[in-house]
Amino acid sequence: MPVDVMLTETDHDALQRWAQRTGIGTSVTDVEPLTGGSQNIVVRLRIDGRPMVLRRPPEHPRPTSDNTMRREIAVLSTLAGSDVPHPELIAGCEDLDVLGVVFYLMEAVDGFNPGTDVDAAYVRDAGMRHRVGLSYAASLARLGRAAWQDRPLAELKRPGSFLARQVPQFMRLLESYRHERYEPESFPSVHPLAGWLEANRPPDAEPGIMHGDAHLNNVLLRREVPELAAFIDWEMCTVGDPLLDLGWILICWPQGPNPIDAGAELGALGGLATRAELLEAYRDAGGRPTDRLDWYLAMACFKLAIVIEGTWSRYLAGQASSEAGERLHASAVNLIELGTRVTRDDNPFL
Repeated sequence: MPVDVMLTETDHDALQRWAQRTGIGTSVTDVEPLTGGSQNIVVRLRIDGRPMVLRRPPEHPRPTSDNTMRREIAVLSTLAGSDVPHPELIAGCEDLDVLGVVFYLMEAVDGFNPGTDVDAAYVRDAGMRHRVGLSYAASLARLGRAAWQDRPLAELKRPGSFLARQVPQFMRLLESYRHERYEPESFPSVHPLAGWLEANRPPDAEPGIMHGDAHLNNVLLRREVPELAAFIDWEMCTVGDPLLDLGWILICWPQGPNPIDAGAELGALGGLATRAELLEAYRDAGGRPTDRLDWYLAMACFKLAIVIEGTWSRYLAGQASSEAGERLHASAVNLIELGTRVTRDDNPFL
């Protein structure tokens, strides 16, 4: 096996010994990196010929990296046997003596990520592009009603009001960007939207599983059938209010306005379901009541704007490119404007 930064010869040998001890298999072969860098590393491999995917923290882990892996293991364990499209968990490893980090193995899902590719069947057939969006929305509804109580994910549920924590949590995130070249006060339009969200917050509903970053860059689609193959990248998953996921997919849907260009290649082909059709598919699949959808759309705009504003702060500190910083700052400003329009009954998304 060639030495690769994703899985060194030492890591390969340690992984193979662990697989043998745990009864998963005897021989690790065909190792191929899928992604890697500052985020998490994803590696395709085979154990005794069975295709699998290994997910682990980056080469230089963050302080929270192992807990992120534990979160993802808990999510996939909780979803086992459910009707939510997800990769099957094969095994997780919290023994730091193996690879030095927490990691896990999951099934290799046959599908493509529309954030980076569009399968030929979808290029040819506008009907497939339309129907897959309906499957996507229906799958989100199933995620929000999946059982989590008395399962591993239940340990992530925090006491108190989930919705009441949202605005303070993200205002603290914005404040954390402060340095000598960036002041959060330079993003003034965020404050009126924060005030509206606090003043109009709906009551907490029954808790449910949230993906936390649901958009087309974080899914796999089946190649020949217009269906969602799996939600992926579960690092933001929690037990909270699933309607925030609904707001998130609606603001990130690749039709105008499309603030972050998620699934842009698929969107450029045209023929996608409208946001209104997504909403209908979500409801038909047993999704939650959407009478306060305006608040969840505005909150999604608010949260996503603050998250991507961090790249502008890093650019000003010399830690990110001008292209990324300026592009994402413009998107953050646009998101706050879109969220503010929602609060004024001028909904740009529906």
